[in-house]
Amino acid sequence: MITNWAKAALLGLMTSTALVSVAEAGGVLSIGRREDSSTFDPIATAQNIDFWVFSNVFDVLVRVDKAGQELLPGLAESWEVSSDGLSYTFHLRPAKFSDGTAVTSEDAAYSLTRIRDSELSLWSDSYKIIKDIQTPDPQTLIVTLSGPSAPFLSTLAMPGASIVSKAAMEALGPEGFAEKPVGSGAFMLDEWLRGDRVKLKKNPEYWDAANVDLDGVEWRSIPDDNTRMLAVQAGELDAAIYVPFSRVAELQKDDNLAVVIDPSTREDHLLMNQEHAPLDNAKVREAIDYAIDKQAIIDTVTFGLGEVANSYIPKGALYHSDENGARPFDAEKAKALLEEAGTGPLSFDYVVNAGNEVDEQIAVLLQQQLGNVGITLNLQKIDPSQSWDMLINGEYDLSVMYWTNDILDPDQKTTFVLGHDVNMNYMTRYNNEEVKNLVAEARLEMDPAKREAIYADIQKLAKADVHWIDLYYSPYISVTRKGIENFGQNPLGRFFLEDTVKTY
Repeated sequence: MITNWAKAALLGLMTSTALVSVAEAGGVLSIGRREDSSTFDPIATAQNIDFWVFSNVFDVLVRVDKAGQELLPGLAESWEVSSDGLSYTFHLRPAKFSDGTAVTSEDAAYSLTRIRDSELSLWSDSYKIIKDIQTPDPQTLIVTLSGPSAPFLSTLAMPGASIVSKAAMEALGPEGFAEKPVGSGAFMLDEWLRGDRVKLKKNPEYWDAANVDLDGVEWRSIPDDNTRMLAVQAGELDAAIYVPFSRVAELQKDDNLAVVIDPSTREDHLLMNQEHAPLDNAKVREAIDYAIDKQAIIDTVTFGLGEVANSYIPKGALYHSDENGARPFDAEKAKALLEEAGTGPLSFDYVVNAGNEVDEQIAVLLQQQLGNVGITLNLQKIDPSQSWDMLINGEYDLSVMYWTNDILDPDQKTTFVLGHDVNMNYMTRYNNEEVKNLVAEARLEMDPAKREAIYADIQKLAKADVHWIDLYYSPYISVTRKGIENFGQNPLGRFFLEDTVKTY
């Protein structure tokens, strides 16, 4: 039982505590990550290290919710779709860029045209469906497609499709803009110290700035996982991402920390450069797949937090299929296939991201497992800032990389990985015209059941070809100091830092 006096006293205490919390809130949130950013030009990157930072610097027409399930209004407050599915009319909310200029339909039209047509765009194939764009007034955007497109709305939520200032891009040029971006997100770039940190500050022009608590965010580049975790434990960082699986249990026991485990669309996989013989031989790729004990990797590397991956489409994601011909671990089968291929002893250069504890552990395991079937791996530990360029340039044989979905629809990843677009099928140089045609067909098919059947076929064909080797699915794992609230990612990887609160 509580007396009226006690109630009043408690209410007063709660009120004063709340006032103190508000007064002390704000500040700059420091987050440790592995790599440095590579660019702030939305169309010129496919890397999470860029997307996860500039998702809070730019805004998109359509957003994905925190659960990673629904599309919500972004810069577009509302929209209508014509009965034939070809015309989309977007109504933009009143908003400004960080330089104080208004966000208009002309900026949106410019941004969509640029991601479709620019030679710098890594995403052009997903936007070729756009036939025409009209801007009848500053707040109205009408996009006409050349045909129905099931994933179109989802593609507008992709960070690469962020709306940029046309005036700033034209004034600065792509290279200048990539260093000094002008966006309409919750934060704006304050300073970029290459190789060290990206400093963001609150954007006072953001349309919902009144509800943004943080004064700024610092993304600090600390490639070594152990060093990054120690920095959080020592209070030198407020938070860190890419928590090694091996450290989760230890960090959970620290009363000063909170380990955040979020559902994800992350899939780790082994890329194989199919322009390098004998990786152009499907039997060799199949042998490598059979030779890898995925469960052993999960048990040893993820400490049980991972799950064996059987498809490039993550489990639980739209159109994932378990009936795709995934291969079990079978070292004897691997040896037999290599004998059939008649290649003799094999040796491959394997690119490893230096300082990435998980990548290094996987590399050692794969070196042992493939060694058991007569395949030698030459491990090349490369700075993460350089490994991506090596993949693009084809300067590798094998490398473990990962992907997280950027949109709700499977079209984006499918196009990037199997659609023969400008990314050379995620730098594997894989080539199958039947698969390529099915990817295009799935994009246009509006019947969900028929579309699901097409994706089932795509997954079977890709698995039969061993386009790459699926390893495991895993959650996002980050760690924060106690007193950091609303920090985490949705399944597509976006941090909602506009909602994060620092109470110390």
